[in-house]
Amino acid sequence: MLSLELIAQAQHRLRGLVKRTPLVMSDTLSQRLGTKVSLKLECLQKTGSFKPRGAFNKMLTLTESERSRGVVAVSGGNHAQGVAFAARRLGISAVIVMPETTPQNYLDATRGYGAEIVLMPNISAAFVECERLRAAGRVLVHPFDDPLVAAGQGTLGLEILEDAPDVTKVYVSIGGGALISGMAMALRSINPDVQVIGVQTHGADAMAQSVAANRLVQLSAITSIARTLGAPQVSDFTLNHVQRLVQEIVVVEDSAAFASLVFLLERTKYLVEPAAACCLAAVEQQREQLLPHDHVVILMCGGNLSVQDLSAFHQRFTK
Repeated sequence: MLSLELIAQAQHRLRGLVKRTPLVMSDTLSQRLGTKVSLKLECLQKTGSFKPRGAFNKMLTLTESERSRGVVAVSGGNHAQGVAFAARRLGISAVIVMPETTPQNYLDATRGYGAEIVLMPNISAAFVECERLRAAGRVLVHPFDDPLVAAGQGTLGLEILEDAPDVTKVYVSIGGGALISGMAMALRSINPDVQVIGVQTHGADAMAQSVAANRLVQLSAITSIARTLGAPQVSDFTLNHVQRLVQEIVVVEDSAAFASLVFLLERTKYLVEPAAACCLAAVEQQREQLLPHDHVVILMCGGNLSVQDLSAFHQRFTK
């Protein structure tokens, strides 16, 4: 099971393999929101997102026999790059199953890290193919349903507490839920008073719907622009941790996520993907709940946005 000890072990294991990304206070956002606001810039991580943390932590625990069999993963983009990068660094063969709708920049980067890609019609079919390859012998590096992966992602929580011991609220986006499960475990194990707020977008909100129903809910399709939040279903493992450790989940519109993306680009000069920008949209939505003494940390979980998608989003939301 996930624990603070498991996350601390992951932090030790990952030294020298991933970047310790900066936490920067934003005067612009602090003035705008009326309280201290900092950005955790995980968008500057190698591969452009937090995913190498969990991928490395999982693969570093494999036996020599397991490494020789190679790994398999399913992903709409960021997990693919994280696994491919970690596998190449560790000398492990990797096959990544991806939906055909995956943007070209994700495909190019994943292949660039040396992984073999198998394309499937949609993310649900990709999970099925991934399971077939696992049954054939490869070791699965699941994007979220694995305590070791969640522990690797949870090292972000330890870094935030080290750099901002006065933090009161942390906004974290949710796809399958390993990131927020690991971070919430780290943050609240050390400081139970920290509020961890999850964020999703309409059309990629399997966790929010599952929490509301108190059971796993499967989405029939991912319709949000935040593709990297597009897990069609979360897991019992992540649902349990979110129910126990996360204050609430805020679901925002795609248009709000894009508006925050533009604001971040123009005012902070950081280009992030919708899955990260939606966290600022959630803070904006909850600005009346913020107190002057708060220290709000917003996780910028990834920055893998192509110019083509940025242009398409701009045309869609600024008509």
